[in-house]
Amino acid sequence: MSSTSTSPAIVVLGSLNMDLLMRVPRAPQAGETLLGRSLQHLPGGKGGNQAVSCARQGAAVTLIARVGRDADGDALCAALSADGIRLDAVQRDDTEATGVALVMVEDSAQNRIVVIPGANLTVTLDEAVFAQALQGAGAFVTQLESPLSVVLRAVALAQAAGCPVVLNPSPMQPLPDALWPQIDTLVVNEVEAAEYTGLPVADGIGAVAAARALMQRGVRRVVVTLGAQGAVSVDAQAAVWHPSLKVQAVDTTAAGDTFTGALAVALARGAALPEAARRGIRAAALCVTRPGAQPSIPHASEVDAMPEPPPWSAL
Repeated sequence: MSSTSTSPAIVVLGSLNMDLLMRVPRAPQAGETLLGRSLQHLPGGKGGNQAVSCARQGAAVTLIARVGRDADGDALCAALSADGIRLDAVQRDDTEATGVALVMVEDSAQNRIVVIPGANLTVTLDEAVFAQALQGAGAFVTQLESPLSVVLRAVALAQAAGCPVVLNPSPMQPLPDALWPQIDTLVVNEVEAAEYTGLPVADGIGAVAAARALMQRGVRRVVVTLGAQGAVSVDAQAAVWHPSLKVQAVDTTAAGDTFTGALAVALARGAALPEAARRGIRAAALCVTRPGAQPSIPHASEVDAMPEPPPWSAL
């Protein structure tokens, strides 16, 4: 779907972190001191990343999040504002510092991340403001780096308002049974799919089985991302395997968030699930060729220029 299509409104609830990005030849062993290559301060956090991905795909984005009243919070808000994201619902905390993520990226492009949540853990939901933001919105997108009680309440309100819920349950944690039927689209990676279902997810066949198990709990449709193997999308119409685009990966940070944002915008524009998943694959493929979280997230015109992934196949 082209970036020239309609511009849906999307509401995102999630975390904002300042990423301390360390480039290293490899991860140090226990007790080892290793010389790194570089250190950068870059905007990140799953909520911020997904909001930026949605905005760069052409959506009008409102973000609900919380940062400290500090320099990192100022920098994160300035970066989000530059992408046209509405910050009316981004709260400032006078006590807690802005969240920080320590991101170690090896030469192989593998990353290791430690998050210090800070103000993310004190975010609250102003239900009147949230209800206003949901009016006319094409999707509500959230993850699990915010307090679970806030996420669950927001999902319930969005579902009651008729706004489709896109949930990326990361970082993974136990979820109540009542949540699953409120989810329109669930985006999980292979580890999350396996943990939530107890089924092995090593390939497309395993991903389909896990997706269908999640749909039996009430989820309307499921996308399982499989890294270099691509992704599997499953809804009532079809189970489809989408091969990935072959690219030279530099940094996989924010690839999943980029995928989720591009998928959500395509769905909000009326795309069928397989088409939306392919949009997500193209966006994520471009993301991993660049370093950093939000700086690596592509704009719609860049995704439009990407080659189509290999043809999908039914499973």
